[in-house]
Amino acid sequence: MTVLEANIIGVSVWGPGLEGWAASRPVLAGEAPYEPRPSPAPPPAVLPPTERRRTGPVARLALVVAQEAAAASGLPPASLRSVFASSNGDGVVVGGILDALATIPAESRPVSPTQFHNSVHNAAAGYWSIANASAEPATCLGLHDDTWAAGLLKAMAEVVADAEPVLLCAYDHPLPAPLDARRPTLAPFGLGLVLAPPGIGRPLARLAVRYEAMAGAAPPVPRIEGLRPLAAGNAAARALPLLEALARGGAASHFLPYGDGSLTVTLAP
Repeated sequence: MTVLEANIIGVSVWGPGLEGWAASRPVLAGEAPYEPRPSPAPPPAVLPPTERRRTGPVARLALVVAQEAAAASGLPPASLRSVFASSNGDGVVVGGILDALATIPAESRPVSPTQFHNSVHNAAAGYWSIANASAEPATCLGLHDDTWAAGLLKAMAEVVADAEPVLLCAYDHPLPAPLDARRPTLAPFGLGLVLAPPGIGRPLARLAVRYEAMAGAAPPVPRIEGLRPLAAGNAAARALPLLEALARGGAASHFLPYGDGSLTVTLAP
């Protein structure tokens, strides 16, 4: 496959002990100790109050990283086409709906319209479009443990094919019981990248991605030992080795499993 190349012009992160790129960069670079702690995402200030109250923890996680990455890029958020990638979607809302349907008589109408529209896989992307009055296209996808690789490949392909910047937002949140028994997720984690063709924005690094129809790649392991359980226990957190390399500012390369093949991901200053 052709090598897909783009500049990273915006970056964000949110997870346990990783509250935004500015605070997390020294940790990811190995310059400060990693101290995991519960870090719930804040309510999205970009949304009108009515919409803000309707968001749950999953949508808030997606929006905080999308907004930070877009702001860091210096581009108007409304101008960015986007790719939202999540393996679990909003399992908190879906679990609540299933719980209600299983335990409350149907005649009581336990499922509200707000719960229903928050349950669909493109809910976070919809909130993003509302928040920024954006009419740009948004793709929402999930591919189990390979969701980060799928989102990255899709975003890179759009940059190359359309010569336009793309916001990539990847996020995953733990599911409630009993769904968590079938799909354990260690902790909430999300990240955002704004990828752009040459000549747009201020490049932080150059990213190249190549697909190989060859299985066998193992998930990447973060350099920082304390982050390894998170990378193993959250599909979106497979991006941590890339974020570490970006924080260090050096060249790096690793493989990502992707279906029956793999992606080679290379970062250059």
